[in-house]
Amino acid sequence: MFQLGKTIVSEDLIEKDFVCNLSACKGECCIAGEAGAPLEKDEVAILKEIYKDVKPFLRPEGIAAIEKQGTHIQTSKGDLETPLVDGAECAYVTFTDKGIASCGIEDAYNAGKVNFRKPISCHLYPVRVQNYSTFAAVNYHKWPICDDACTLGKELQVPVYKFVKDALIRKFGEDWYMELEEIAVRLKT
Repeated sequence: MFQLGKTIVSEDLIEKDFVCNLSACKGECCIAGEAGAPLEKDEVAILKEIYKDVKPFLRPEGIAAIEKQGTHIQTSKGDLETPLVDGAECAYVTFTDKGIASCGIEDAYNAGKVNFRKPISCHLYPVRVQNYSTFAAVNYHKWPICDDACTLGKELQVPVYKFVKDALIRKFGEDWYMELEEIAVRLKT
C-alpha cells in the first residue's frame, strides 16, 4: 500500500495484470453476485434524470424492475446500488446477440443519447474504492469469474491501473493518475 493524495492505493493495481475477456466470461460481473452495482450519491440524481433516455435500451425485465424498485435502491446498511431483476442480474444489463452482457446505460451513452457513461464502480472494475472519513482506499478486487481477464492481462502485459486508466482519471483526476504512473515506474525498477 502507498499513499497518493487522499488515497491509500494497493500495489496490486501495479503488480497484477487484467484485461476483460468478454468472449470468455460473457460479462458475468453484471449478472453474478448478491447486490447491484454500488452507486455514489450524485449518480442517484443522474440515473433519475437520464432514465427516460436509457429506457429504450433496456430489456423489459430491467424496465419492470426499475419501475417497481426505482432507478436505484438503498440497502438496509444505507448503501446505494442499482436494482436487480428478481435478485439476479443488474436491472440495467442488456445482452448482445452473442449472449454477452452489456450495459443499457453505456449503450445509450455510446449512441449519444446521454452524457453519463455508467456508474463509476462499473467503469473502475476490477478496482474498488472504499471511502473513509479522511481518505479513500483503492484496491484490486479478485473474483474467480475474472480469471480469464487475469490470464489475458498477463499475456498482453497490461497492469490493472492501465486497464482502468480512463475510469481512474474520471474518479481521481489526471494529476492523480500521472502520479500513479510515476509510482508504478519507481516500483517496477
